[in-house]
Amino acid sequence: MSSSLLNYARGPTSSVVVGHVVRRSMHVPLTGSRLAHLRRKPFSKVTEHDVDHFRSLLSEGRVLSAVDDVAPFCTDWLKLYRGEGSIVLKPTTVTEVSAIMSYCHSRNLAVVPQGGGTGLVGGGVPVFDEVVLSLALLNKTVKIDPVAGLLVCQAGCILQKLDEELADQGMIMPLDLGAKGSCHIGGNVATNAGGIRLLRYGSLHGNVLGIEAVLADGTIMDTLTTNRKDNTGYDVKQLFIGSEGTLGIITAVAIATPPKPKAVTVCFLGCQKFTDVLSTFYAAKQSLGEILSACEFMDGAAMSMVERNLGLANPLGETYPFYVLIETSGSHGEHDEEKVAKFVEDGSSFENGTLTSEPSKMQAIWALRERLAEGLLHDGVQHKFDVSLPLDVYYDLVEVMRHRVQSMAVSCVGYGHVGDGNLHLNVTSRERNEDLEKAIIPFLYDWTASHRGSISAEHGVGIMKPQYIGHSKTPSAIALMRAVKSSMDPKGILNPYKVLPPE
Repeated sequence: MSSSLLNYARGPTSSVVVGHVVRRSMHVPLTGSRLAHLRRKPFSKVTEHDVDHFRSLLSEGRVLSAVDDVAPFCTDWLKLYRGEGSIVLKPTTVTEVSAIMSYCHSRNLAVVPQGGGTGLVGGGVPVFDEVVLSLALLNKTVKIDPVAGLLVCQAGCILQKLDEELADQGMIMPLDLGAKGSCHIGGNVATNAGGIRLLRYGSLHGNVLGIEAVLADGTIMDTLTTNRKDNTGYDVKQLFIGSEGTLGIITAVAIATPPKPKAVTVCFLGCQKFTDVLSTFYAAKQSLGEILSACEFMDGAAMSMVERNLGLANPLGETYPFYVLIETSGSHGEHDEEKVAKFVEDGSSFENGTLTSEPSKMQAIWALRERLAEGLLHDGVQHKFDVSLPLDVYYDLVEVMRHRVQSMAVSCVGYGHVGDGNLHLNVTSRERNEDLEKAIIPFLYDWTASHRGSISAEHGVGIMKPQYIGHSKTPSAIALMRAVKSSMDPKGILNPYKVLPPE
């Protein structure tokens, strides 16, 4: 079996197109003013004396206080949240982070840790005037051990660059995200990012071996072990995974790195119904077994949007209501390709398919899925929702919301990691529309909770969802979370207003 592009067509279908394109730049209102339930807590404000002290800790150019220099750090990339931070600090070592936090603790200055700025729930930008602590310059790789299969690095290392470094040693990172060219591994761990490799390698709760973090009072918590087994009491590092910077600032991580597959194949399939998507996923698990590494889906509206907004080409040449992207990763190219080709040839739940193991063609297919978020930005204001749902009701939410928002939206599209039950629902509008927002929230969270889903599958809670966390966590669980937060950060200076609901 050659690695050229193979097509299997079974007949005509129809496409689903929603909305049209308007690209705009826009003013972002202040988060503290827009969200009426928020009130600034009694933290101190940054003074000139504070700025001078920070400059004594960090070398020239690593303390930003000019308005134009600070502004880019105060707005999220979706242009949904904007704070009024007056200072950005850029440490290069854990010792500097410790000194900064010790001072902020003594002064009662609130701090927001910031990674690559790719977060989708406003967790990495200030809400009011918090000190922005950028981890971008903590970007050194400390250790790569191909025998043990692990990596130790600072929190500001970019995911894609780590993957490239590991490739030279015959390994890969256990996670892969559309934002891999910008996101930081520290931010990935702090948000427990999932991504397209979770189906194969599991979550970061299982792959992170150790963490170095700085607590609210400046204490350095060194659990940066590389041991795969350590059964000595509480697994403290797990507290920081998914805590979104509210319990401590992750400065370094040790992470397990699986072997790089010798053979990768991608197939892209067109389906008529969402039940066909599920049947295709089930068939892939049965037929491809141990080499199945990803199973993604996107609906016809999503495909139409990337064609329209980004000029990307549909590799099938025909439109379908649903598309499935399947990736296999193994050690024997010819065997794996034959296995995938037989799966495609024998499949009865899809009507058209394309299969390739050529890197450039695989990259072109993956771009359809990974650039969806970018394409949606061209519509104007983007409302992104990231939920987990049982597969039997997985796509129902998209259909329900499409009916609810109707002409108020430019686009209403669904895509996601069908292999792990994670749906990304995206609604766009030309401008901010309060009627549209009221039609979506809290209905979407209520619907998700009523179907035993989670209101955040992988994006986190941030400033977007704290008041709705009760849809996924019981009162006793929230009370325990508050107790942990109070114990580790009694002044509440670490990333305030995020994750936990207002009291």
